[in-house]
Amino acid sequence: MNAINTSRDVAEEKQETVMNKILGVISGSFAPILGVLAGSGLISALLSILMTLGWISPKSGTFAILSAAGHAIFYFFPVFLGITLATKLGANGYVGGAIGAALLEPHYTDLVASKAQNVDFLGIPVILANYSSTVFPILIAVSIYAVLDKFLKKVIYKDLQMFLNPLISLAIIVPLTVLVFGPFGTYVGGGLAFVIKFLSAKSGILTGAVLGAAWSFLTILGLHWAVVPIMIANLATGGDPISPMVAAAPFAQIGMGLGVLLKTRDRDLKTLAGSGLIPSALAGTTEIITYGILVRYKRTMVIVAIAGAIGGAINGAFGVKGTAFALPSFLSIPVFTPIGLYLIGTIVALILALVLTLVIGYEGKNNAVASKTVKEFGLADVKREIILSPLSGEIIPLSKLEDPLFSTEMVGKGIAIEPSKGEVVSPVNGMVTTLFPTDHAIGITSEDGAEILIYVGVDTINLKGQFFTPHVKQWDSVKKGDLVISFNIKKIKAAGYDVKTPVVITNSGQYLDVIPTKDFSVEKKDELIRLIV
Repeated sequence: MNAINTSRDVAEEKQETVMNKILGVISGSFAPILGVLAGSGLISALLSILMTLGWISPKSGTFAILSAAGHAIFYFFPVFLGITLATKLGANGYVGGAIGAALLEPHYTDLVASKAQNVDFLGIPVILANYSSTVFPILIAVSIYAVLDKFLKKVIYKDLQMFLNPLISLAIIVPLTVLVFGPFGTYVGGGLAFVIKFLSAKSGILTGAVLGAAWSFLTILGLHWAVVPIMIANLATGGDPISPMVAAAPFAQIGMGLGVLLKTRDRDLKTLAGSGLIPSALAGTTEIITYGILVRYKRTMVIVAIAGAIGGAINGAFGVKGTAFALPSFLSIPVFTPIGLYLIGTIVALILALVLTLVIGYEGKNNAVASKTVKEFGLADVKREIILSPLSGEIIPLSKLEDPLFSTEMVGKGIAIEPSKGEVVSPVNGMVTTLFPTDHAIGITSEDGAEILIYVGVDTINLKGQFFTPHVKQWDSVKKGDLVISFNIKKIKAAGYDVKTPVVITNSGQYLDVIPTKDFSVEKKDELIRLIV
């Protein structure tokens, strides 16, 4: 019996590890663009307020220009996500961006806009679709591209890779995306629409519960767009019952985001939650909360699903309808009727998510217990993870670096080192989860879940791998002290580049505190950072 239980535990642990990796890749892909998402969302929120007050006309040039500023990141989402996802997976980010851009290139979008018939690629019929603002197709496309790129690097002579790898990758992945990956999402969406129509005919409560629970996750995959035509068709026949049901989900996210804002002690996470609440509440753009918090912390998924299901079921039971198409927010409340009953369902979802977040926390670990341990028993009784130094050299605070991504701790908390020797070793036992194509930076995830980024030099990405030699590959297992990258300090400096190296914990928000060493210099494998869990 013990053997059976042990096997089951191992299987569950492996499954958990795979899920963590998938969510980690998705979260890491959205992290670099959270700032621009927040800024763009706030512009949209500002426009909503100005229109509501009658201070700006939606037909004015001012509105058009500000709307372009606010909506560009969302419309061209496949491009930005293509760049960040490819980079996260160790492939060429610009090729990833080009794959996304191909789906929005005028020659293709003109076919979609004109509803062209009998379009084919080398005799294979093409299912045309609008891919602006989508997530699902580019996630699949770039993930496949990363695998292809890794293969091409093994079989193509290095001096030819600069142009042959992008050429082959674009020629294969873009057609596959249009022929397979995109239509796959279309078929899945069609099946989803059928299920929703079926459920709607049976029970408003059941439909509301299912949609309220699932909507946030359909949005992450971009499958929510398959439901929008049903909503619009319902509006033409006197009112849409689906939009009030799904509205419970974004309101649940608002409640969860508010709970995280009130509960977290992490300054960066608090700022992220706060910046996400304003566009979510006023403009219905929840991307900051969705990709900045929901994807990163699995417990929030359960909270949002429960609160969304209950709020959606209430609106479904009351028969609330939408009278116009609008993103769910506080400013769009008047488009739902009866307003009073609509408010019951959405506010219940918001408050329930807020309370659940405050009571059970947003992480897998009990923050309340950890905080109590710190206060009552001191740091010595709190579980710690020690990150060793990957380099020998002089310690430099992140705030002294010229790169604002690191100096403002936007990437994560940590410390920097002015290396005295051109060798980077693994600071933990774990796995190489990211190896930049230019070999100047590496991401390692420890066995306990710490995500460590070691970024050698300032703007050394421009060297395109020159003077850097990797000794590991992505997904390799590493032990403390294993050599992972070597580099030539003299030649890098002679080329005009600084070699100050940030060592940051990119998932700093998951820790109670990140404490760098107080020493002025370190040797490889000395204690560098202490993580308080």
